[in-house]
Order: sequence, then structure tokens, then C-alpha cells
Amino acid sequence: MRRRAYLKTMLAGAAAMGLPAAAQESGSLAGRIKHTDPSKYHLYHSHENTGYMACQYPSLLVSSDLTTNLFFIDRCRIMPGGGVGHHFHNRCEEMFIIFGDEAQFTIDGRTSLLKGPAGAPCRMGHSHAIYNPSNKPVEFMNINVSAVKGKYDAFNLGDARVGVPLDPIPVFMTMRLDQALLRPVQSYLGGQGTVQYRRALDPTVFLTNWSYMDHLLLPPGASEGRHRHTGVEEVYYVMNGNGEAQVNAEAAAIEKGDAVPVLLDEVHAFRNGGSQDLELMIIGIAAQKWILDTEEVK
Repeated sequence: MRRRAYLKTMLAGAAAMGLPAAAQESGSLAGRIKHTDPSKYHLYHSHENTGYMACQYPSLLVSSDLTTNLFFIDRCRIMPGGGVGHHFHNRCEEMFIIFGDEAQFTIDGRTSLLKGPAGAPCRMGHSHAIYNPSNKPVEFMNINVSAVKGKYDAFNLGDARVGVPLDPIPVFMTMRLDQALLRPVQSYLGGQGTVQYRRALDPTVFLTNWSYMDHLLLPPGASEGRHRHTGVEEVYYVMNGNGEAQVNAEAAAIEKGDAVPVLLDEVHAFRNGGSQDLELMIIGIAAQKWILDTEEVK
């Protein structure tokens, strides 16, 4: 199955109306939260790779789920001997992320083995690929942000990156989601308890309006305080644990694999009412480059 064909179909209805798909679906927070569901995974070749990916269809999030320039978030498994073939985007930025195990990441024809959880952002006009040389599947996410809302491009190089030389130290940008790198923050954004937080990537990494990638860990009983962004939209992805998302006047349960879209100016907070850590990855996309506003709401 070709990802672009079904994305085009998904975008046609909601995007034509100029409304986020989440707002059309049901209006409720629970209806907007997207769930990782391996029963919806389909095998396909990606960008002329010889092996297979198994990706959720429809995509976890598509362009119409935000008003900013998210194009898609795919949730997949890289099958043994599979991956994403070497290719360019000239009006999109993309990041491959693995949540465990390891994979061979390529940027601009240079390849290194990264151990998860980790990712590698790729700026517009730079080539990239990923390959799983192991004998077991690797949990994978692909985030794509476009320079122009709803516009995508790709130029394939016909290279699966199989058996290539490996650099022991990557010569490209990487993102580590290592809990050991987190730092304690008391009453984060006015919330309860002490959380662990780190800005893993900042706006200088990206050329598009992609603003940041944050890593946040809420221990049992802790919370992120109520706040809003007038110029940035976010997607909270639950890496581990379960808890509660609060957006405006609504609350909904969340668990591992869930993606929570937060639109411009929406008041939001996250709380861990469980017995295990709630680990979140936060994708920030600005309406305009360099807008990084945050307003706490009591």
C-alpha cells in the first residue's frame, strides 16, 4: 500500500473545509486522541526499500489534524531487513524515531547505528534513510512537517542502504530520548510535584516552522500545569505509562501509544494519576517561525 495515495484521500474532506479533522470527527477530546493500533498495520515498501515496513493505516495523525504545517505522523514497525529507502524532500522536514532496539540511520549518504529511543531530524533538501539489519521488528515513528501546508514532495534515490559502511560517531544531528538526560523541575508550568524535563531539539535545528521536540516524564501524582500557546500547536505522544489529558474544559484517559493534538490557544495540562511513570514526547509546530510563547493559566 502506498502511503501517499491514502494520505491524499484522508486530507481531501477535512482540509477542503479548512477545519482540523479532529474538530469534525466528534468535537470531544476523547474523539480527537489517536491510538496506536497494530491490528491496523499494513505491509508496504517505502521509498524503494527492498524490505518491508508495517505501518498503521490511516496514519496516526494527518495534516488536517492540526492547523499548523504538520503533514503526517506515521506509527510503524520496521521489519527485519526493511526500512525507508534513501530519498530527498525539498519542501518537507522529516524525522525518523525508534523507540527501542537499534537501527541504521542515514543522512546525506552517511550511516550510523543508533540505539533507541532516539531519532534523527533531516532538514529540507537533505537525503535520509533508515534500515533494520536485525532479525526482529523495530518500533518506529516518522514525523513530517511541510514548508507549505498540505504540500509534500519526495525524490527517491533507489538506494536501500544495505551493507553500507558505518560511522562509529554520527556526522549528523541526532535526538536522544534518554531518561538519564532529563532534569528535575519543581511545579512545572504551575503543576504538582517534581517532573523530569528536557528540550531535546530547539528551533535552530529546523528550517520549517517545526519548533521543538520535548521529553517530559511525570512520576505518579505529578502533573504539568494548565497553560496555552497562542502561536504553537503541540502533539503529546505517550511513550510509556498512562494518565489523563486535559484540554480546555475536557479530560480524557491516555495510555502508551496515544497521540494528543493540542491546537492554537487551547488550555491544556497532563496528569499522572497512576502507579508508574508517564513518559511523553512533545512535538511543537509554530504558526510562524520562532514563536515560542507559553502562558500559564491558573
